[in-house]
Amino acid sequence: MSATNYDTQPHTKVVRGAKRASYDREAVHRIIDEAIICHVSTVLDGRPVMIPTAHWRVGEQFYIHGSSKNRILTALANGAEACICIAHLDGLVMARSAMHHTANYRSVVMYGKARVIEDPASKMEQAALFIEKLAKGRWEQIRHPNPQELKATMFLEFDMEAVSAKIRAGDPIDDEEDYALPVWAGVLPCRTVWDAPIDDSRLDRSILGDATPA
Repeated sequence: MSATNYDTQPHTKVVRGAKRASYDREAVHRIIDEAIICHVSTVLDGRPVMIPTAHWRVGEQFYIHGSSKNRILTALANGAEACICIAHLDGLVMARSAMHHTANYRSVVMYGKARVIEDPASKMEQAALFIEKLAKGRWEQIRHPNPQELKATMFLEFDMEAVSAKIRAGDPIDDEEDYALPVWAGVLPCRTVWDAPIDDSRLDRSILGDATPA
């Protein structure tokens, strides 16, 4: 594994649309860090299974967590290999021909086996990192997990070794003869935005002070 790129492996090499492949570490890290949800799949009892779940990254380590009774997480904890996928939709690419409509996107696919984090202090540290990814500074404002809550939560760690990204950006690519067609073509950009916060119906209004919304 080089300092700047992930090694290309038989199961991580992008074959279809290879020119869109990226093994660049910084590009992979950005795609992971800008996403909150990943999809984790494995094989359980001979059948494919998948769950969407939140994730976070520390260096070359990737983390997920969930109920200690979750059957998919339990399978991963017992050695099943995971396939993890993250994707951002950046726009719809509207071409002049039906066959060339596509999307601009950034995606990462990663394979690996998990390690269970058992130490309560390490679990607490990862819980803090997860909360801080969601909202910087929030960990210091909230109640931290108690021992029973930590015990009921499984934290899994993956080495980021078998990783690849695939990225598409830019204009539609039409057949040359179609560029003269009298139809609009281009990109409909897409981005994720946060709306204004909505107070909990049981929020103690006194904590808002003079900032109470009208």
